[in-house]
Amino acid sequence: MSRSLFDTLEKPYEPLAARMRPHTLDDYLGQSHILAKGKPLREALEQGRPHSMVLWGPPGVGKTTLARLVANVCDAHFETLSAVLSGVKDIRAAVERARMAREQSGRRSILFVDEVHRFNKSQQDAFLPHIEDGTIIFIGATTENPSFELNNALLSRARVYVLKPLEQEALASVLEHALNDKEHGLGENPPVLTDEAKAMLFRAADGDARRLLNLLEIAVDLASDQAITPKILQGVLADSSRRFDKGGDAFYDQISAFHKSVRGSSPDAALYWFARMVDGGADPLYVVRRLVAIASEDIGNADPRALEMTLNAWQAYERLGSPEGLLAVAHATVYCACAPKSNAVYRAMKAAFDDVRNNPSYEVPLHIRNASTQLMKSLGHHEGYRYAHDEPNAYAAGECYFPEDMEPRRYYDPSDRGLESKIRQKLEWLQSLDAAAPNPRRSSS
Repeated sequence: MSRSLFDTLEKPYEPLAARMRPHTLDDYLGQSHILAKGKPLREALEQGRPHSMVLWGPPGVGKTTLARLVANVCDAHFETLSAVLSGVKDIRAAVERARMAREQSGRRSILFVDEVHRFNKSQQDAFLPHIEDGTIIFIGATTENPSFELNNALLSRARVYVLKPLEQEALASVLEHALNDKEHGLGENPPVLTDEAKAMLFRAADGDARRLLNLLEIAVDLASDQAITPKILQGVLADSSRRFDKGGDAFYDQISAFHKSVRGSSPDAALYWFARMVDGGADPLYVVRRLVAIASEDIGNADPRALEMTLNAWQAYERLGSPEGLLAVAHATVYCACAPKSNAVYRAMKAAFDDVRNNPSYEVPLHIRNASTQLMKSLGHHEGYRYAHDEPNAYAAGECYFPEDMEPRRYYDPSDRGLESKIRQKLEWLQSLDAAAPNPRRSSS
């Protein structure tokens, strides 16, 4: 019998990262906090008791691989969907295949959904009845915070496991396996990497095993001999950047770290997080907008120049762009980190808004109403108003500006840091003038 054309075709090419996927739990690297011997998930899998779960972690930490291992270890039928490419019709088809597998062979079915956070609410709801009746064991993978991206109903039926970026020790094992595995790795004559080249790969991988193997494979293709040198890797890494998701948790975690570093008066840490974000592709204008907010929220009147500094940095970056404009943003970052801190204005504003929202809309007192017409004057608007500039020290001691039916409040309590220490002294002096005035209802009482 003659061979068909299909018999002569070579096996389709698989990327190195796909060829190196582990096939047993013992070969799976990293995530020892959930998969080490004795851990509940490891015990459940080894006893053949898989359960629905959500795997939450950054790219390249083994979410898809772990889902496949769950199916292998538990001898379950495996179905996979990508939320980027699939819809409700695809979900129904996958569930039907799972139902047929159970009817024909009695096997359980794992339904793995990659990028599950991209499914909308109705699509996520489509899984619920099939999880409930045992047709599928659901495993979702996501790089986004499940608390924000997944329905509560789905979360209540699945346990969330957090997968972490791989440590260098695990990355080193992945690299050595790729170099030494003759069948699935880099063949009979693997390339030679110096310690410096390996260190460059580990830094560039940034905890992502798939990224490590992809970079290694590109470097092998570029190498003219069996040696992968730092110079070759520099060419491979020229256009690469570290892990940074502009719309996801990595973004919000890093901007949070930046904000807290500035608030905590750590200019060095603030510069580090600024560099991390910009290096990863963040828009520097987003960072400088956050600095403007910090200048009011965390510095306030302790150093009003911080607000001017951040607005100037914003304008400078808009005019200069990168890289020259980055220096202006760094300038403002360091200034804000080193400036005295006070959130007194922020707390005062919040308290004022709370009062407004939780109390009636009190009338404006007649003596401080506008009196631009004769009718307004005849109704008593402005009558009895004391013009501050005509009073001693340009201050109408004892005057009250709050509504008559509302007890005067103290919202603003200046700190004793920076310029606010001077403001505190000034307000205390004014309060002493109020105390000596005959009017018992004082605006500062």
